[in-house]
Amino acid sequence: MPADRGQAAGRPTISEVAAEAGVGRATAARTLGGYGYVSPELRERVLAAAQKLGYRANALARSMSTGVSHTLGVILADIGNPFFAGVLRGISDTSRARGFDTIVLSTYEELDEEVAATNVLIDKRVDGVIIASAAIGRAEVAHIKAAMSRGIPIVLVDRAVAALDLDTVVIDNRDAAREAVEVLIAAGHRRIGFVWGPSAPETPTTRRGLLSEKSRNLWTDGERLRGYLDALDDARIPFDPELVMTGPKTEERATEEVGRMLALPDHVTAVFCTETDAVLGALRAVRAAGLAYPRDISLIGFDDSAWAAVMDPPLTMIEQPVHRLGAKAAEVLLDILHGNEPEHEIHTLRSRLVARSSVAPPSA
Repeated sequence: MPADRGQAAGRPTISEVAAEAGVGRATAARTLGGYGYVSPELRERVLAAAQKLGYRANALARSMSTGVSHTLGVILADIGNPFFAGVLRGISDTSRARGFDTIVLSTYEELDEEVAATNVLIDKRVDGVIIASAAIGRAEVAHIKAAMSRGIPIVLVDRAVAALDLDTVVIDNRDAAREAVEVLIAAGHRRIGFVWGPSAPETPTTRRGLLSEKSRNLWTDGERLRGYLDALDDARIPFDPELVMTGPKTEERATEEVGRMLALPDHVTAVFCTETDAVLGALRAVRAAGLAYPRDISLIGFDDSAWAAVMDPPLTMIEQPVHRLGAKAAEVLLDILHGNEPEHEIHTLRSRLVARSSVAPPSA
């Protein structure tokens, strides 16, 4: 073979595939690039030659010539988190079945990381983006609008953003939280902690402050907080800001806050945790206080998992349809890419409360 073949030794070019197939370079380019018309006979000859020579298309060059990369960009908070890993699996399975690859980036709930990730995907010429955004106010969505201005369809997953009118796929966060707290109330509890809550350094003393933009609630956090308040209102239980965790959303902070709630003169008798790390933090605080669940404190958490079922006693948890959440987001985006008009709709999936053994009446 000629020494100057291709840009790298051993990598066949389109011209060599064309020569092997006995067709013009333009015909080979159209066949391998997936655009334009090529007769079935010539297409078969080109593909056979490409396979024989071991030709591999340059996806970026193909996307530049056709405007289609058959690639979806995915921006999630943390793909190491089992929840987002399940969502990603749903996206990947659905997109692969329809001939699309995925590029995945994590942001760790940092807006700067999200902006950088969006710019990377724009540069990669992805066909569309699925994003679990950390944006809260109007001032934080410029990067998403920039991608949209370039004609890149966007679908939000797991959380809505009020400043954006986009197709969004979420679960029934408010109803799920209300149902969980109603279970605790039905068991006789009136002092129910909410973990975790706003990122504000201090607990707002009013409901309006608790749910305001200044409290830095992600959409999911705000909806779950609303469900908690709904259940208290329905049972005519007064809202106590001392029972709502604030500050950094970490397991360590959850341990501190639940410990504080347990030490109050009128202490909590039950805790509703809205994330896996919040559950772990609460369990550590209960153990550190020399208490046990459900004897001394009842507990319900979000994000059911295998470990919750094998705890002793097993934990009552809210099971989210994580795979379906990702699959639905991919379906919506792929439908837009195939010509469907965006619906600008919030698609809500149902969760399920899995009752086990972590809830009991308050101890005397």
